[in-house]
Amino acid sequence: MQQAEPMPISTEDTALRRATRTIQRLRADLAAAETARTPGPIAVLGAGLRLAGGIGDLDSYGTALRAGRDLVTRMPGHRRWPFDDQWSQLPTRGSFLADALDFDPGFFGITPRAARAIDPQHRLLLEVTWEAIAHAGLEHDRLRDQRVGVYVGITGRQDYADWAGNHVDAFWATGNGHSFAPGRIAYTFGFTGPAVAVDSACSSSLVAVHQAVGALRRGEIDLAVAGGVNLILAPGSTRAIEQTKSLAPDGICKTFDARANGYVRGEGAAMVVLKRLADAERDTDPMLGVVLGTAVNQDGRSSGFTAPNAEAQRRVIAAALADAGRTPADIGYVEAHGTGTALGDPIEMAGIVAALGTRNDGRTLHVGSVKTNLGHLEAASGIAGLLKALLCLRERAIAPLVHFRTPNPRIDLSGTGIQLAAEATGWSDTDSGPLAGISSFGIVGTNAHAILGPAPGAPPPHPRVRPPWRRIPCYPAFLGDPPPVDSP
Repeated sequence: MQQAEPMPISTEDTALRRATRTIQRLRADLAAAETARTPGPIAVLGAGLRLAGGIGDLDSYGTALRAGRDLVTRMPGHRRWPFDDQWSQLPTRGSFLADALDFDPGFFGITPRAARAIDPQHRLLLEVTWEAIAHAGLEHDRLRDQRVGVYVGITGRQDYADWAGNHVDAFWATGNGHSFAPGRIAYTFGFTGPAVAVDSACSSSLVAVHQAVGALRRGEIDLAVAGGVNLILAPGSTRAIEQTKSLAPDGICKTFDARANGYVRGEGAAMVVLKRLADAERDTDPMLGVVLGTAVNQDGRSSGFTAPNAEAQRRVIAAALADAGRTPADIGYVEAHGTGTALGDPIEMAGIVAALGTRNDGRTLHVGSVKTNLGHLEAASGIAGLLKALLCLRERAIAPLVHFRTPNPRIDLSGTGIQLAAEATGWSDTDSGPLAGISSFGIVGTNAHAILGPAPGAPPPHPRVRPPWRRIPCYPAFLGDPPPVDSP
């Protein structure tokens, strides 16, 4: 019996099948991408921080907030060196880190010569990033070559460059540009995700968090470290700010108070570790809380280039709520930008009232600002506010608004349900919404807001972090020996 010849394969049929498979694959990829872009909660796994008053972890931060501590002091004498003559002509009240220029180069694989040329802000970021990762219960070595993104709020003049004089070399060139701060973090820890410096002035660190949240949701990275830093290292930046007439003459930040007359500068750094909530729950990670939604916008053409815009502030809060899928009634606490200026405070409160509405059900909306404790940390102010809000959520308590006595006469809170607490007060879900909002507004008009919630369930406790480095003074060698550190 003769065997039948096989049917010839049509070239057109083969091309059609290939095209069909390509279309199916592209549709699947598109569906996966759309799923990755779906807004979802982002877990905050851990934090590293350094603030005035010896604050080096969340526990000491929470203690200071509950006690209503005012951490603003005179600049320590040794911190004025080597610009003593210039500082004598400028305001020197603020919140300062006594050991801001101490560092352990060897621990981070940096030579002493290179370390002395690296901006102390970059050095401090290395430390708080290491601490945040350890606090999250993660092993640093296991993150090497992983898709970890770095997002750092860092702004203003490069103060440390003023120390170099004519001694600039290659180490100074790679040690002082803002872009080198996240790049050095990524290099040191071996991260392969984006490493981005964010400069939107005062809103920089909260914008950095917003960018990290977006990258996680889009599936670009699997983990992020985000935050900001601010150190006052030379008189030039303070001189420039003083000329704007925005600093409080008495060196006291009196947010929302009738005596509000300007802000006070402050120093600090903080970084948080972020991860998609579903992944964090799968891996049973410890959590501080969750970021439910974020938003960023711009004032646009307002009454002046540096003037705040209440309508833009309302819109950014509303956009963050929409991103979180929540309503104004869900918000029980707002950590305000709250610089303590006679103009800015009433405008911000008008935006809060417009966005979150008047409470007709007898429930309270608490509003506070950590700037009354720490002054304005500028590029690090948003991350300091975010950590404060996480602590308030964890402890179900509202920290006092320091220096608050009498409301600004331009602020009318009657019928709004808004409370400005001069003393610590409890936070009950039956009396207030269960979530917190954080605002951070840049003088350039870039506004950011985030919606936070408590950690779900009872995640495992965070490990106790004991940094293994030995910090020593790390000053430019050509300046000679620095003066002794002031006694506390």
